Amino acid sequence: MPVTATVKAVVFDIGNVLIEWQPERFYDAQVGEARRRDMFAALDLHGMNDGVDRGETFIDAVTDFAAANAKYHAEIMMWHDNWADMASPSIPHSVRLLHALRADGVPCFALSNFGIQTFEIAEERYPFLKDFDRRYISGHMGVIKPDAEIYQMLEDDCGTEPKGLLFTDDRIDNIRAADARGWQTHLFDGPAAFAARLVAEGLLTQEQAQ
Repeated sequence: MPVTATVKAVVFDIGNVLIEWQPERFYDAQVGEARRRDMFAALDLHGMNDGVDRGETFIDAVTDFAAANAKYHAEIMMWHDNWADMASPSIPHSVRLLHALRADGVPCFALSNFGIQTFEIAEERYPFLKDFDRRYISGHMGVIKPDAEIYQMLEDDCGTEPKGLLFTDDRIDNIRAADARGWQTHLFDGPAAFAARLVAEGLLTQEQAQ
């Protein structure tokens, strides 16, 4: 099926779109919900991870943060030592949508907040992360969503006008930043609704979107 006149390429976030990313759920299973709540209330673990996503060395960022917060040293080190278990499992229907789009000749890009080393770990576990036409990974770019610069960098490189991009992401702040640039957007809340959007755009048939 040819790409429609309006959508020229589909842009995927990765975390919670193609791979589940729920650190709180991981810690609940490892240390219990009460200690996890205390730790996340006391420490900005997601802020630590933002540094990794901007290009900081993974082991150094986590080790330094753990050293500065001795009360939770063991738990913080799990962020590094058990990262692959936090970033799991994959979301199979989303992966099928990616492959269906590619098989039908629709260009697909990844735009994701991901560290350099963590993305290498993810690629090893999830080979489908290599199946994009182009990948825009924040750790290599030195900037993270929703900063306007990362969207500009994709626009400058991909050869598609903003209005021709359909972007899906699970975070509303990232979606709003894309909206502001004239991208078409879909707030991801599960693969079924995104599949329906792709069918509505004429990018896939109902059968292809299953």
